[in-house]
Amino acid sequence: MNTLICGSIAYDTIMVFRDRFRNHILPDQIHILNVSFLVPDMRREFGGCAGNIAYNLRMLGGSPLIMATVGEDYQPYAYRLERLKLSQAHVRQVKDTFTAQAFITTDLDDNQITAFHPGAMTHSHLNHVSDAKDVTLGIVAPDGREGMQNHAREFADAGIPFIFDPGQGMPMFNGEELLEFLRCASYVALNDYEARLLQEKTGRSIEQIAAMVKALIVTEGADGSLIYVDGQQLRIPSVKATSVLDPTGCGDAYRAGLLYGITQGFDWPAIGRLASLMGSIKIACRGGQNHIATRDEIGARYREAFGASIW
Repeated sequence: MNTLICGSIAYDTIMVFRDRFRNHILPDQIHILNVSFLVPDMRREFGGCAGNIAYNLRMLGGSPLIMATVGEDYQPYAYRLERLKLSQAHVRQVKDTFTAQAFITTDLDDNQITAFHPGAMTHSHLNHVSDAKDVTLGIVAPDGREGMQNHAREFADAGIPFIFDPGQGMPMFNGEELLEFLRCASYVALNDYEARLLQEKTGRSIEQIAAMVKALIVTEGADGSLIYVDGQQLRIPSVKATSVLDPTGCGDAYRAGLLYGITQGFDWPAIGRLASLMGSIKIACRGGQNHIATRDEIGARYREAFGASIW
């Protein structure tokens, strides 16, 4: 059976400025800002939350279906998904648009200046959950505003459980709209900042939010994560990474672990630990889709970290 991943497909162009922004952006001249940064180091990564989650879920042995909208520049990404044997049946190309993309410039202090163009992502409402067959679980990840709302309602109407993962899309919605997502969702996944923001916007405590869904998962970076389920709080430890190179896509890798664990009927401690391990594997590589691990390797890493077998 399939897991439907509703979210973005995007290109990430990452550039490194071999100096410090503060040496070139003068505070008393902000009102007439006009700067140019020479960036001799540049790379282009395949990203977007739907692409990243599907990449990790396939690595685990899951059956992901990507539901996303892309632009006329999609072909390089299409070749990649084809090589990865990831279905493109529900990837819709929108005429006269670009695929969503981020342009990120980083300086020597790891400060970042980012420009994000949503492009075809704003047309995500053209896709419908009912178009996908044999779906037993889903996720609504950051995407176009109308698309996120429609997909949540469509999952609920179809009786398909799904994870609500608002991520960087949360500022698009007011408190009542976010409560409607919670009423539709079976699970919610947030980082600690997003959890605080959701409480502020909805006027609900974290315990009240948790009571609205089967499970609420809050990641806390190196401090691990918390899972609120059945009136309890489960503390999930982080897994020490072989190296810490790039946090981009770690949340998506974690969510793939959640999705796989739920579909396999694992208990929540095991689900959380597998998700934590996937984030640890990802952070050791640059980009959201450059880490590689076999199921046997993942199983061995799980035993090493937690002293138990996951499969």
